[in-house]
Amino acid sequence: MRKEFLPFARPSIGEEEIAELIDTLKSGWITTGPKVERFTAEFAAYVGGRFAVPVSSATGGLHVALLALGIGPGDEVITTPMTFVATLNTIVHCGAVPVLVDIDRATLNIRAEEIEKKITPRTKAILPVHYVGQPADLDPILEIASRRGVAVLEDAAHAVGSEYRGKRIGCFPTTSVFSFHPNKNMTTGEGGMVVTSDEAVFEKASLLKFHGMDRESWKRFAKAGSPRYDVALPGFKYNMMDIQAALGLHQLRRLEGFLVERERLARRYDEALAGVAGLILPSRVPYPVRHAWHLYTPLVDIDRLTIGRDRFMAELKARNIGTGLHYTAAHEFSYYADRFGWRPEDFPEAHFVSERIVSLPLFPGLTDGDQDDAIEAIRDVLKAFRA
Repeated sequence: MRKEFLPFARPSIGEEEIAELIDTLKSGWITTGPKVERFTAEFAAYVGGRFAVPVSSATGGLHVALLALGIGPGDEVITTPMTFVATLNTIVHCGAVPVLVDIDRATLNIRAEEIEKKITPRTKAILPVHYVGQPADLDPILEIASRRGVAVLEDAAHAVGSEYRGKRIGCFPTTSVFSFHPNKNMTTGEGGMVVTSDEAVFEKASLLKFHGMDRESWKRFAKAGSPRYDVALPGFKYNMMDIQAALGLHQLRRLEGFLVERERLARRYDEALAGVAGLILPSRVPYPVRHAWHLYTPLVDIDRLTIGRDRFMAELKARNIGTGLHYTAAHEFSYYADRFGWRPEDFPEAHFVSERIVSLPLFPGLTDGDQDDAIEAIRDVLKAFRA
Protein backbone atom coordinates (compact mmCIF):
# COMPACT_ATOMS: atom_id res chain seq x y z
CA MET A 1 0.00 0.00 0.00
CA ARG A 2 1.14 3.55 -0.70
CA LYS A 3 2.93 5.11 2.30
CA GLU A 4 2.06 8.79 1.75
CA PHE A 5 -1.40 10.21 1.16
CA LEU A 6 -2.08 11.17 -2.47
CA PRO A 7 -4.49 14.13 -2.78
CA PHE A 8 -6.99 14.18 -5.62
CA ALA A 9 -5.78 17.66 -6.67
CA ARG A 10 -2.77 19.90 -6.09
CA PRO A 11 -1.89 23.23 -7.74
CA SER A 12 1.28 23.35 -9.85
CA ILE A 13 3.15 26.48 -8.74
CA GLY A 14 6.52 27.17 -10.39
CA GLU A 15 9.47 29.44 -9.68
CA GLU A 16 8.14 32.06 -12.11
CA GLU A 17 4.93 32.43 -10.11
CA ILE A 18 6.89 32.64 -6.85
CA ALA A 19 9.23 35.30 -8.25
CA GLU A 20 6.29 37.33 -9.59
CA LEU A 21 4.52 37.09 -6.26
CA ILE A 22 7.64 38.26 -4.40
CA ASP A 23 7.95 41.17 -6.85
CA THR A 24 4.33 42.08 -6.12
CA LEU A 25 4.85 41.99 -2.36
CA LYS A 26 7.99 44.13 -2.64
CA SER A 27 6.25 46.62 -4.91
CA GLY A 28 3.82 47.64 -2.19
CA TRP A 29 0.91 47.30 -4.61
CA ILE A 30 -0.77 44.08 -3.55
CA THR A 31 -4.48 44.74 -4.13
CA THR A 32 -6.09 45.56 -7.50
CA GLY A 33 -3.46 47.20 -9.67
CA PRO A 34 -1.38 46.96 -12.83
CA LYS A 35 -0.85 43.20 -12.69
CA VAL A 36 -4.59 42.59 -12.58
CA GLU A 37 -4.91 44.82 -15.63
CA ARG A 38 -2.19 42.85 -17.48
CA PHE A 39 -3.60 39.47 -16.51
CA THR A 40 -7.10 40.48 -17.56
CA ALA A 41 -5.92 41.59 -21.00
CA GLU A 42 -3.85 38.44 -21.51
CA PHE A 43 -6.67 36.13 -20.41
CA ALA A 44 -9.18 37.85 -22.68
CA ALA A 45 -6.76 37.48 -25.58
CA TYR A 46 -6.21 33.81 -24.77
CA VAL A 47 -9.90 32.89 -24.87
CA GLY A 48 -10.68 35.31 -27.68
CA GLY A 49 -13.13 37.29 -25.58
CA ARG A 50 -14.15 40.86 -26.35
CA PHE A 51 -14.38 42.16 -22.75
CA ALA A 52 -13.17 40.74 -19.43
CA VAL A 53 -13.82 41.57 -15.78
CA PRO A 54 -11.47 40.14 -13.11
CA VAL A 55 -13.16 39.03 -9.91
CA SER A 56 -12.27 37.49 -6.55
CA SER A 57 -14.00 34.19 -7.34
CA ALA A 58 -16.15 32.55 -9.98
CA THR A 59 -19.03 32.74 -7.51
CA GLY A 60 -18.66 36.52 -7.40
CA GLY A 61 -18.39 36.47 -11.17
CA LEU A 62 -21.65 34.56 -11.58
CA HIS A 63 -23.38 36.98 -9.22
CA VAL A 64 -22.33 40.15 -11.05
CA ALA A 65 -22.86 38.54 -14.46
CA LEU A 66 -26.45 37.61 -13.59
CA LEU A 67 -27.15 41.11 -12.30
CA ALA A 68 -25.46 42.69 -15.32
CA LEU A 69 -27.75 40.62 -17.55
CA GLY A 70 -30.71 42.16 -15.75
CA ILE A 71 -31.69 39.07 -13.77
CA GLY A 72 -33.88 40.05 -10.82
CA PRO A 73 -36.80 39.06 -8.59
CA GLY A 74 -39.25 36.68 -10.21
CA ASP A 75 -37.09 35.97 -13.26
CA GLU A 76 -36.26 32.39 -14.17
CA VAL A 77 -32.84 31.02 -15.10
CA ILE A 78 -32.59 27.58 -16.67
CA THR A 79 -29.63 25.52 -15.49
CA THR A 80 -28.51 22.02 -14.49
CA PRO A 81 -28.76 20.21 -11.15
CA MET A 82 -25.28 18.73 -11.65
CA THR A 83 -23.12 21.67 -10.69
CA PHE A 84 -21.46 23.22 -7.67
CA VAL A 85 -24.20 24.83 -5.62
CA ALA A 86 -22.79 28.34 -6.26
CA THR A 87 -24.50 28.21 -9.66
CA LEU A 88 -27.91 28.02 -8.02
CA ASN A 89 -27.00 30.15 -5.00
CA THR A 90 -26.15 33.16 -7.14
CA ILE A 91 -29.43 32.88 -9.04
CA VAL A 92 -31.28 32.92 -5.71
CA HIS A 93 -29.18 35.85 -4.45
CA CYS A 94 -30.52 37.85 -7.40
CA GLY A 95 -34.08 37.08 -6.31
CA ALA A 96 -34.56 34.84 -9.34
CA VAL A 97 -35.76 31.25 -9.61
CA PRO A 98 -33.51 28.41 -10.81
CA VAL A 99 -35.32 26.12 -13.25
CA LEU A 100 -33.60 22.78 -13.68
CA VAL A 101 -33.13 20.61 -16.75
CA ASP A 102 -31.83 17.08 -16.36
CA ILE A 103 -28.48 15.93 -17.69
CA ASP A 104 -27.14 13.27 -20.00
CA ARG A 105 -25.74 10.72 -17.55
CA ALA A 106 -22.96 9.76 -19.96
CA THR A 107 -21.52 13.23 -20.65
CA LEU A 108 -22.79 14.87 -17.41
CA ASN A 109 -23.86 17.97 -19.36
CA ILE A 110 -27.27 19.64 -19.59
CA ARG A 111 -29.53 18.16 -22.27
CA ALA A 112 -29.95 20.93 -24.82
CA GLU A 113 -33.03 19.26 -26.35
CA GLU A 114 -34.85 19.60 -23.01
CA ILE A 115 -34.14 23.28 -22.41
CA GLU A 116 -36.85 24.74 -24.61
CA LYS A 117 -39.51 22.72 -22.77
CA LYS A 118 -38.72 24.73 -19.62
CA ILE A 119 -38.81 28.22 -21.16
CA THR A 120 -41.64 30.45 -19.96
CA PRO A 121 -42.40 34.17 -20.31
CA ARG A 122 -40.33 34.69 -17.13
CA THR A 123 -37.19 33.01 -18.49
CA LYS A 124 -34.36 35.53 -18.75
CA ALA A 125 -31.29 33.31 -19.23
CA ILE A 126 -29.95 29.82 -19.91
CA LEU A 127 -26.99 28.87 -17.73
CA PRO A 128 -25.20 25.74 -19.03
CA VAL A 129 -22.24 24.27 -17.12
CA HIS A 130 -19.30 22.83 -19.05
CA TYR A 131 -18.99 19.89 -16.72
CA VAL A 132 -15.44 18.91 -15.70
CA GLY A 133 -14.14 20.73 -18.78
CA GLN A 134 -16.14 18.99 -21.52
CA PRO A 135 -18.24 21.67 -23.25
CA ALA A 136 -22.00 21.46 -23.36
CA ASP A 137 -23.53 21.53 -26.86
CA LEU A 138 -23.59 25.29 -27.41
CA ASP A 139 -25.00 25.53 -30.95
CA PRO A 140 -28.53 24.36 -30.12
CA ILE A 141 -28.46 26.33 -26.85
CA LEU A 142 -27.50 29.51 -28.70
CA GLU A 143 -30.14 28.86 -31.33
CA ILE A 144 -32.87 28.44 -28.71
CA ALA A 145 -31.70 31.54 -26.84
CA SER A 146 -31.66 33.65 -29.98
CA ARG A 147 -35.08 32.49 -31.11
CA ARG A 148 -36.66 32.93 -27.67
CA GLY A 149 -34.89 36.19 -26.81
CA VAL A 150 -33.02 35.04 -23.70
CA ALA A 151 -29.37 35.43 -22.69
CA VAL A 152 -26.79 32.65 -22.38
CA LEU A 153 -24.47 32.72 -19.38
CA GLU A 154 -21.86 29.96 -19.48
CA ASP A 155 -20.67 28.57 -16.15
CA ALA A 156 -17.15 27.91 -17.43
CA ALA A 157 -15.62 27.33 -13.99
CA HIS A 158 -14.32 23.95 -15.19
CA ALA A 159 -13.53 25.02 -18.72
CA VAL A 160 -10.36 27.11 -18.85
CA GLY A 161 -8.79 25.95 -22.11
CA SER A 162 -11.82 23.99 -23.32
CA GLU A 163 -12.82 24.28 -26.99
CA TYR A 164 -16.14 23.75 -28.73
CA ARG A 165 -16.05 23.03 -32.45
CA GLY A 166 -12.55 24.49 -32.74
CA LYS A 167 -13.21 27.67 -30.76
CA ARG A 168 -12.23 28.37 -27.17
CA ILE A 169 -14.90 28.71 -24.55
CA GLY A 170 -15.07 32.45 -23.88
CA CYS A 171 -15.21 33.64 -27.48
CA PHE A 172 -18.89 32.97 -28.19
CA PRO A 173 -21.69 35.60 -28.21
CA THR A 174 -22.42 34.89 -24.56
CA THR A 175 -21.15 35.82 -21.11
CA SER A 176 -18.79 33.23 -19.57
CA VAL A 177 -17.49 32.91 -16.02
CA PHE A 178 -14.17 31.13 -15.33
CA SER A 179 -12.69 29.93 -12.05
CA PHE A 180 -9.07 30.02 -10.86
CA HIS A 181 -9.61 28.04 -7.65
CA PRO A 182 -6.56 25.94 -6.61
CA ASN A 183 -8.02 22.70 -7.99
CA LYS A 184 -8.82 24.20 -11.40
CA ASN A 185 -6.66 23.93 -14.54
CA MET A 186 -4.86 27.15 -13.64
CA THR A 187 -5.00 29.08 -10.40
CA THR A 188 -4.70 32.51 -8.85
CA GLY A 189 -5.25 31.06 -5.36
CA GLU A 190 -8.84 32.18 -5.51
CA GLY A 191 -10.23 34.24 -8.34
CA GLY A 192 -12.25 34.26 -11.50
CA MET A 193 -12.94 36.09 -14.75
CA VAL A 194 -16.15 37.23 -16.42
CA VAL A 195 -15.73 37.31 -20.21
CA THR A 196 -18.48 38.79 -22.36
CA SER A 197 -19.26 39.85 -25.90
CA ASP A 198 -21.73 42.45 -24.61
CA GLU A 199 -20.30 45.89 -23.79
CA ALA A 200 -23.27 46.82 -21.60
CA VAL A 201 -22.79 43.65 -19.52
CA PHE A 202 -19.08 44.46 -19.26
CA GLU A 203 -19.72 47.99 -18.05
CA LYS A 204 -22.27 46.97 -15.42
CA ALA A 205 -20.27 43.96 -14.19
CA SER A 206 -17.19 46.19 -13.88
CA LEU A 207 -19.15 48.56 -11.64
CA LEU A 208 -20.79 45.83 -9.58
CA LYS A 209 -17.58 43.97 -8.76
CA PHE A 210 -16.05 46.94 -6.88
CA HIS A 211 -18.56 48.99 -4.88
CA GLY A 212 -20.14 50.51 -8.00
CA MET A 213 -17.00 52.57 -8.57
CA ASP A 214 -15.57 53.36 -12.00
CA ARG A 215 -13.32 50.53 -13.19
CA GLU A 216 -10.33 52.90 -13.39
CA SER A 217 -10.71 53.85 -9.73
CA TRP A 218 -7.87 51.51 -8.70
CA LYS A 219 -5.50 54.16 -10.04
CA ARG A 220 -6.75 56.80 -7.57
CA PHE A 221 -3.72 56.30 -5.29
CA ALA A 222 -1.20 56.30 -8.14
CA LYS A 223 0.61 59.38 -9.41
CA ALA A 224 -1.34 59.34 -12.65
CA GLY A 225 -4.70 58.87 -10.93
CA SER A 226 -7.22 61.12 -9.25
CA PRO A 227 -8.41 60.65 -5.67
CA ARG A 228 -11.95 61.47 -6.77
CA TYR A 229 -14.30 58.78 -8.08
CA ASP A 230 -17.99 58.27 -8.70
CA VAL A 231 -20.29 55.53 -7.41
CA ALA A 232 -22.84 54.74 -10.09
CA LEU A 233 -24.69 51.97 -8.20
CA PRO A 234 -24.33 49.93 -4.98
CA GLY A 235 -21.81 47.24 -5.85
CA PHE A 236 -19.92 44.48 -4.08
CA LYS A 237 -16.34 43.75 -2.98
CA TYR A 238 -15.47 41.15 -5.62
CA ASN A 239 -12.24 42.62 -6.99
CA MET A 240 -9.17 40.53 -7.87
CA MET A 241 -5.83 41.48 -6.27
CA ASP A 242 -2.39 41.86 -7.83
CA ILE A 243 -1.26 39.07 -5.47
CA GLN A 244 -3.66 36.78 -7.35
CA ALA A 245 -2.82 38.12 -10.80
CA ALA A 246 0.90 37.56 -10.13
CA LEU A 247 0.17 33.83 -10.08
CA GLY A 248 -2.27 34.04 -12.99
CA LEU A 249 0.17 35.70 -15.38
CA HIS A 250 2.48 32.68 -15.31
CA GLN A 251 -0.20 30.04 -14.84
CA LEU A 252 -1.77 31.24 -18.09
CA ARG A 253 1.56 30.84 -19.90
CA ARG A 254 1.88 27.29 -18.58
CA LEU A 255 -1.75 26.37 -19.24
CA GLU A 256 -1.15 24.56 -22.53
CA GLY A 257 1.34 22.25 -20.85
CA PHE A 258 -1.10 21.64 -18.01
CA LEU A 259 -3.85 20.70 -20.49
CA VAL A 260 -1.63 18.32 -22.43
CA GLU A 261 -0.59 16.55 -19.22
CA ARG A 262 -4.15 16.31 -17.93
CA GLU A 263 -5.26 14.74 -21.20
CA ARG A 264 -2.37 12.25 -21.06
CA LEU A 265 -3.25 11.23 -17.51
CA ALA A 266 -6.92 10.87 -18.43
CA ARG A 267 -5.94 8.53 -21.27
CA ARG A 268 -3.84 6.46 -18.85
CA TYR A 269 -6.88 6.06 -16.59
CA ASP A 270 -9.01 5.10 -19.60
CA GLU A 271 -6.53 2.44 -20.69
CA ALA A 272 -5.82 1.03 -17.22
CA LEU A 273 -9.44 0.89 -16.04
CA ALA A 274 -11.22 -0.09 -19.25
CA GLY A 275 -13.42 -3.11 -18.68
CA VAL A 276 -12.83 -3.19 -14.92
CA ALA A 277 -16.03 -4.37 -13.25
CA GLY A 278 -17.52 -1.87 -10.84
CA LEU A 279 -16.54 1.33 -12.63
CA ILE A 280 -18.21 3.27 -15.46
CA LEU A 281 -15.61 5.42 -17.21
CA PRO A 282 -16.25 8.99 -18.44
CA SER A 283 -17.83 9.31 -21.87
CA ARG A 284 -17.02 11.76 -24.64
CA VAL A 285 -19.55 14.00 -26.38
CA PRO A 286 -20.35 13.24 -30.06
CA TYR A 287 -19.42 16.72 -31.34
CA PRO A 288 -15.85 18.08 -31.70
CA VAL A 289 -14.43 19.57 -28.48
CA ARG A 290 -11.21 19.95 -26.58
CA HIS A 291 -11.84 18.46 -23.17
CA ALA A 292 -9.91 20.40 -20.51
CA TRP A 293 -10.01 17.48 -18.04
CA HIS A 294 -10.51 19.62 -14.97
CA LEU A 295 -11.55 16.36 -13.27
CA TYR A 296 -11.57 12.67 -14.11
CA THR A 297 -14.96 11.47 -12.86
CA PRO A 298 -15.98 7.84 -13.39
CA LEU A 299 -19.14 6.47 -11.83
CA VAL A 300 -18.92 3.74 -9.21
CA ASP A 301 -21.18 0.96 -10.53
CA ILE A 302 -22.85 0.32 -7.20
CA ASP A 303 -25.19 -2.28 -8.75
CA ARG A 304 -22.17 -4.52 -9.29
CA LEU A 305 -20.60 -3.96 -5.86
CA THR A 306 -21.54 -4.69 -2.26
CA ILE A 307 -20.68 -1.12 -1.22
CA GLY A 308 -21.83 2.35 -2.23
CA ARG A 309 -19.80 5.25 -3.59
CA ASP A 310 -19.06 6.80 -0.19
CA ARG A 311 -17.65 3.53 1.15
CA PHE A 312 -15.61 3.19 -2.06
CA MET A 313 -14.07 6.60 -1.36
CA ALA A 314 -13.40 5.65 2.27
CA GLU A 315 -11.66 2.45 1.20
CA LEU A 316 -9.41 4.39 -1.15
CA LYS A 317 -8.61 6.87 1.62
CA ALA A 318 -7.64 3.95 3.85
CA ARG A 319 -5.19 3.02 1.09
CA ASN A 320 -3.82 6.62 1.08
CA ILE A 321 -5.58 7.62 -2.15
CA GLY A 322 -7.55 10.86 -2.03
CA THR A 323 -10.74 11.41 -4.02
CA GLY A 324 -13.30 14.16 -4.48
CA LEU A 325 -17.08 14.34 -4.79
CA HIS A 326 -18.15 16.60 -7.67
CA TYR A 327 -21.01 16.87 -7.01
CA THR A 328 -24.06 15.99 -5.02
CA ALA A 329 -26.88 17.12 -7.32
CA ALA A 330 -27.94 20.59 -6.17
CA HIS A 331 -31.66 19.77 -6.06
CA GLU A 332 -30.97 17.21 -3.31
CA PHE A 333 -29.58 19.70 -0.79
CA SER A 334 -32.05 20.49 1.99
CA TYR A 335 -32.45 24.20 1.20
CA TYR A 336 -33.41 23.58 -2.43
CA ALA A 337 -35.50 20.51 -1.70
CA ASP A 338 -37.45 22.43 0.96
CA ARG A 339 -37.81 25.70 -0.95
CA PHE A 340 -38.77 24.32 -4.37
CA GLY A 341 -40.20 20.95 -3.37
CA TRP A 342 -37.68 19.08 -5.52
CA ARG A 343 -37.25 15.37 -4.96
CA PRO A 344 -34.28 13.25 -6.04
CA GLU A 345 -36.40 11.45 -8.64
CA ASP A 346 -37.48 14.72 -10.29
CA PHE A 347 -34.17 14.68 -12.17
CA PRO A 348 -33.40 10.96 -12.42
CA GLU A 349 -30.28 11.20 -14.54
CA ALA A 350 -28.68 13.73 -12.19
CA HIS A 351 -29.72 11.60 -9.21
CA PHE A 352 -28.17 8.51 -10.78
CA VAL A 353 -24.87 10.32 -11.33
CA SER A 354 -24.94 12.05 -7.95
CA GLU A 355 -25.09 8.70 -6.14
CA ARG A 356 -22.14 7.28 -8.08
CA ILE A 357 -19.71 9.97 -9.22
CA VAL A 358 -16.19 10.18 -7.83
CA SER A 359 -13.18 12.34 -8.75
CA LEU A 360 -9.88 10.46 -9.02
CA PRO A 361 -6.46 12.11 -8.53
CA LEU A 362 -5.68 14.29 -11.54
CA PHE A 363 -3.25 17.20 -11.67
CA PRO A 364 -0.15 18.08 -13.74
CA GLY A 365 2.26 17.11 -10.96
CA LEU A 366 0.77 13.61 -10.70
CA THR A 367 3.54 11.19 -11.64
CA ASP A 368 2.94 7.93 -13.48
CA GLY A 369 3.95 6.17 -10.27
CA ASP A 370 1.38 8.15 -8.28
CA GLN A 371 -1.28 7.31 -10.81
CA ASP A 372 -0.29 3.65 -10.84
CA ASP A 373 -0.72 3.59 -7.05
CA ALA A 374 -4.22 5.02 -7.48
CA ILE A 375 -5.09 2.50 -10.20
CA GLU A 376 -3.81 -0.40 -8.11
CA ALA A 377 -5.86 0.75 -5.10
CA ILE A 378 -8.99 1.18 -7.24
CA ARG A 379 -8.63 -2.32 -8.66
CA ASP A 380 -8.06 -3.70 -5.17
CA VAL A 381 -11.21 -2.10 -3.75
CA LEU A 382 -13.37 -3.12 -6.68
CA LYS A 383 -12.16 -6.72 -6.46
CA ALA A 384 -12.65 -6.89 -2.69
CA PHE A 385 -16.26 -5.65 -2.86
CA ARG A 386 -17.49 -7.19 -6.12
CA ALA A 387 -21.08 -8.40 -5.86
